[in-house]
Amino acid sequence: MNSRERVQAALEHRAPDRVPLDLGATAVTGIAAGALTRLRDALGLEERLVRVHEPYQMLGTVDDDVLDALGVDCVGLGLDGTFFGFPAKDWKPFALSDGTPVLVPGLFNTEKEPDGTLYQYPLGDKQYPASGRMPPGGLYHDSVDRQITYDEDNLDPEEWVRDMYSVYTDEILRELERRADRLYNQTSRALVAGIAEGSFGDIAWVPAPGAPNPKGIRGVADWYMATVLHKDYIKGIFDLELEIGMKNLEMLWQALGSKISVMMISGTDFGTQRSAFISPKAYREMYKPYHKAMNDWIHENTTWKTFYHSCGSMVDLYDEFVDAGVDIVNPVQIAATGMDPAYLKERWGDDLVFWGGGIDTQQVLPFGTPKEIDEQVKQNMAIFGSQGGFVFNAVHNIQAGVPTENLVALFEAVAKYR
Repeated sequence: MNSRERVQAALEHRAPDRVPLDLGATAVTGIAAGALTRLRDALGLEERLVRVHEPYQMLGTVDDDVLDALGVDCVGLGLDGTFFGFPAKDWKPFALSDGTPVLVPGLFNTEKEPDGTLYQYPLGDKQYPASGRMPPGGLYHDSVDRQITYDEDNLDPEEWVRDMYSVYTDEILRELERRADRLYNQTSRALVAGIAEGSFGDIAWVPAPGAPNPKGIRGVADWYMATVLHKDYIKGIFDLELEIGMKNLEMLWQALGSKISVMMISGTDFGTQRSAFISPKAYREMYKPYHKAMNDWIHENTTWKTFYHSCGSMVDLYDEFVDAGVDIVNPVQIAATGMDPAYLKERWGDDLVFWGGGIDTQQVLPFGTPKEIDEQVKQNMAIFGSQGGFVFNAVHNIQAGVPTENLVALFEAVAKYR
């Protein structure tokens, strides 16, 4: 099989010739720029500066030479936007906290405060309050809380949505079409559209790091409480987001068609380390109708499979995901309570594709030995990979502090057991 056929078999729960591999197709299946730099060196690839395409998490662009060297089967399709609203282009040099030289977008702020703190600004414009903060020695950014006082009796969903979502322009659709055509015709990899048109309540976006002066409920704690205290407001936001998202999905199908194998729908987290942090009842009321509407339309009108990212322990919600029409779950956080690979595969292996779960990125990959990494990859590859329904990826993005020998051990094990 070629890569596209291999991924398609896995998505259809058929056994491929070998387990498909993803690295970097989305902003939740990637690798930190510093780790990618060391991986490139270990692979003996041409020396070049890694581009930080996603500055919020400081993720590196995985170029074709890395994809080829590792036998990666997926490639991402998206635009040049970033969390901070400025484009990933006009590259300039920057040094990570450990001194690793990389390239960052032209509007990325490289001027540190006297104490070593680095701030980022919405749209890269310092006339607005900072929306991201990297502490001294930090590896990525935290959102800055820019919550302003709001009138609880006059919350306006339209005001919130205007800062965040819009219907795609013809120019954007033409650019996506050009990129899809190039990737589809020049590679045999499966195209993954990491566009996330249905991330209802994604807490990473609530503070609106790319909006100059976001309105409405923007504080993390206030937002979660608002799902109980101001349900009509939250549902009003979701209604408007769904309306825009459905329009965009229809136009994306017209522009991209079946060149796309996977459409990322949501990055909203519902799990903690120990449990889901909302009940199935709350999910059914607040989120499931929106997820189901999008999934139903996609399944009735396209050939795509839908990709949902949600960290943490998800065993209390996977039945709801299945009923809502979710095809693919990620990152499959195997170290969280109840997320044993054998149980997940037995319980949901016929209904869900597990995209992730290949290696624990909290303990084993950063702190384990190469032997422990080899053993976990072997075990999880055998469990999840049985009869398809699995795309190998780490549990979320590979972080900056992973030792080089562990990176090498990871991909050697993938090649050995896939």
